[in-house]
Amino acid sequence: MKKLLVIGIAIAIASCGSKEEKQETAAITNTVSLGKSANSDSFNRSFKQVLDQYYILKDNFVAEKDPAIDSAAKALLVLADSLSLNGLGGDSSVKATAITYKMGIAAELKGLLGEKDREEKRKAFQMASEQLYDFIRTVQYDREVVYHQYCPMAFNDQGATWLSNSSDIKNPYLPKKMLHCGEVKDSIDLRVKK
Repeated sequence: MKKLLVIGIAIAIASCGSKEEKQETAAITNTVSLGKSANSDSFNRSFKQVLDQYYILKDNFVAEKDPAIDSAAKALLVLADSLSLNGLGGDSSVKATAITYKMGIAAELKGLLGEKDREEKRKAFQMASEQLYDFIRTVQYDREVVYHQYCPMAFNDQGATWLSNSSDIKNPYLPKKMLHCGEVKDSIDLRVKK
């Protein structure tokens, strides 16, 4: 039985790749001269606040700091609720879809805050992450690169995704066991160069 457990752990670690392989996919700098955005400056500033707060929430899951997770989730909920879509570019269907994602993110964050168990909070975080990923693509946020990352080992091998402002993997689902387990599944880079 112990032999099977050791083999299973070895396979899990091997499936996540080595740290050197992850570092070979060096982070792309998020600073670049940007041209005219499809969205207003006020929308871009407020959306950036949402993303920055999301990254704080993700980092607190990595650090496994429960009070900080709740605090970051509350702050993100306030920012998501107050995000004005008036400066959003595109047609009315883009705005309608954005409203749906905004409401979905808020609902998941409320669910996260209602949970006592950290693993249940992580499940709500994963759902909010997917909603935010689709939201970014819908509004065509073009001020920075956002990385969509994936760990196949999360939630008993069901897999889970999250977003990052870096291509470096810091797994919010298995930080103590497999901090660097995962891969970049997609990068959203809609920046317009001058």
